[in-house]
Amino acid sequence: MAELENPSLMPNLITYLSCLLQKVAESNDVNCRFQPQKVSVFHGLTRPTISIQSYLDRIYKYANCSPSCFIVAYIYLDRFAQKQPTLPINSFNVHRLLITSVMVAAKFMDDIYYNNAYYAKVGGISRTEMNYLEVDFLFGLGFHLNVAPNTFHTYFTYLQREIMLQPPPSIAESSFSLDRSLKVNLCFNEEESSHQNQQQQLAV
Repeated sequence: MAELENPSLMPNLITYLSCLLQKVAESNDVNCRFQPQKVSVFHGLTRPTISIQSYLDRIYKYANCSPSCFIVAYIYLDRFAQKQPTLPINSFNVHRLLITSVMVAAKFMDDIYYNNAYYAKVGGISRTEMNYLEVDFLFGLGFHLNVAPNTFHTYFTYLQREIMLQPPPSIAESSFSLDRSLKVNLCFNEEESSHQNQQQQLAV
């Protein structure tokens, strides 16, 4: 997409995604007190000291993947959240889920990409752990990696609209309401979207 080549878009997108994931993680941190949650390989023993914003900035700086990979990684995270309801995104797993989703997206989308050892260094984990995370993430997605053009457009349009309507605040000043989460607003029905797109094509 030509819009992704806009040099001002990606910094805003990274900031918006960081704020959104921060809010989702904080919300699920509270919910974990009342709802059972599964512990997985993505969970750290403690919360990482690096913020989600700084971590995603680091991935964006060193991964050198195409801008589309961050949209696809976002789609993968949404799929993962839907397929693994007992494994919600929280402060203990969001960093590992981020580095894994971007790496898997880069492998699927880009012709040239770095190996697991490189992404492990970017993410601050060992290569062995990166390998385990990748396998668990793929199984968590049910190996559903393909992203139809209309699905990509739906997510990208949503992000563009949100960025334009509400400029992303800093993490400390985030004013997103709790319903702006991967569980609520971002769970698009891909099959329904695809069906509607086919109907539009037939109508034309």
